Amino acid sequence: MVTLDDITRNDAELTARFESRLQVNSDLTRALVSFQANKTEQSYRWFKYKEGFSSAIINYILDSVKAKEGVVLDPFAGAGTTLFVAAERGLDAVGIELLPLGQEIIAARKTTLNGGAAECSKALKRWLADRPWERGQPKPFRHLKITAGAFSDETELGLGRFLAQAEAETPKLKRLLQFAALCVLEEISYTRKDGQYLRWDKRSGRRQGKKPFDKGHIKPFTDAIMEKLQQICHDLAGSEQSGLQLFTPPAHFGSIEVIPGSCLEELPKLPDDHFDCLITSPPYCNRYDYTRTYALELALLGADEVEIKKLRQTMLSCTVENRPKADLHKSFHPDIWTRSERAFQSQACIQGVLQYLEQRKAEGLLNNSGIPRMVKGYFWETTLAIFECARILKPGAPFVMVNDNVRYEGALVPVDLILSDIAEQAGFDVEKIWVLPTNKGNSSQQMGQWGRAQLRKCVYVWRKASLNLDKPIGQIAKLSVISKVGSVCQSA
Repeated sequence: MVTLDDITRNDAELTARFESRLQVNSDLTRALVSFQANKTEQSYRWFKYKEGFSSAIINYILDSVKAKEGVVLDPFAGAGTTLFVAAERGLDAVGIELLPLGQEIIAARKTTLNGGAAECSKALKRWLADRPWERGQPKPFRHLKITAGAFSDETELGLGRFLAQAEAETPKLKRLLQFAALCVLEEISYTRKDGQYLRWDKRSGRRQGKKPFDKGHIKPFTDAIMEKLQQICHDLAGSEQSGLQLFTPPAHFGSIEVIPGSCLEELPKLPDDHFDCLITSPPYCNRYDYTRTYALELALLGADEVEIKKLRQTMLSCTVENRPKADLHKSFHPDIWTRSERAFQSQACIQGVLQYLEQRKAEGLLNNSGIPRMVKGYFWETTLAIFECARILKPGAPFVMVNDNVRYEGALVPVDLILSDIAEQAGFDVEKIWVLPTNKGNSSQQMGQWGRAQLRKCVYVWRKASLNLDKPIGQIAKLSVISKVGSVCQSA
């Protein structure tokens, strides 16, 4: 039997080992690390990708690790903040992104670069003057089951006409117009993003909980799209007061490449010792389902029920609906797979948490039986990604990750320390773990049953070791004692 005391002891041992590297960084705030700081940043504020991080934190990281040249990688590119900030600083950038939404946001923003801003601004101003979406036949909005009824009839008609008129434009303008429509979907709908799901306004006709939700004012489509097009035009032109032309490329504007797909499939395809820096923020182990919260946007981009299900199962395991990826081993070199499996199974803290959660599940005490499977899948898949990143980064290259710690059934899961321990086994030196001065709380359900606990939000700074990198894979890191837990690919 594993108890909460056992988990606390494992946590204390890890904390003691990394204590000198846990550094409270007063420069960092939750707003700076999250999307919140992008609300006033021109071009970064166009789409509210709430799970992303700010351009300010990327600049801070690049300055801190002294990344001045080369290629930056983000294996969970999201809306592309890392890529664009790096490119603005003259670095080349490569991102891997699974969700079509993230791919579309990046592609739309790229149309405004390299001299495209003036052309896009002129075309959008024409649309603002002519309002072509107020006439013509609409393009049907292909709803998913989860999005049916998200708009009033009038709003859906306006949206459909807008998308239909956009079809007749040049590919570049069509993409930017479609992107503008993506940006306003939430504010014109009966929905609000709420972490694990969409919250529905009582006017939608959807079944409500004990306390019906009133979203407040819902903007008419024309008002919302006009505001968004005006905002984009203003940002493309730059601020007249400051005279800043944001979209005039610097002497050397880095290239931006996006690889569509899962990092678990794409990382193994990348060359050894190639990247100079890695900055990323993966999905957190917190049950958030991107395919649900961004269902409206995915529906507009043409995703159907089959594709949504496939996306949900392909992404890094972070929801209770994720199942073990049966063919995952086919993507990885056997030596990477074996070393990753040993590191994962020998990590005492996560193994203790998994045993504890399985016990609580057997006792019928978990609020969702999929939690142990999700937590196991999350750490196993992240372990594989870390080992691949150790292979593809150059010796001495920094690896910087933004992530949150979590709590399940009273068990505090120190994600920062667990992943840092695994990173050491993969061949990284853990330079520091920046801790935000203000911790985050946990769910009311957790607090009600187990009391309040403060959870660290951290930025990990690892660096690929420069020693022993000429040895064959498998000899770079000396691994600790391996527990006999069985094959991960069979039991994850």
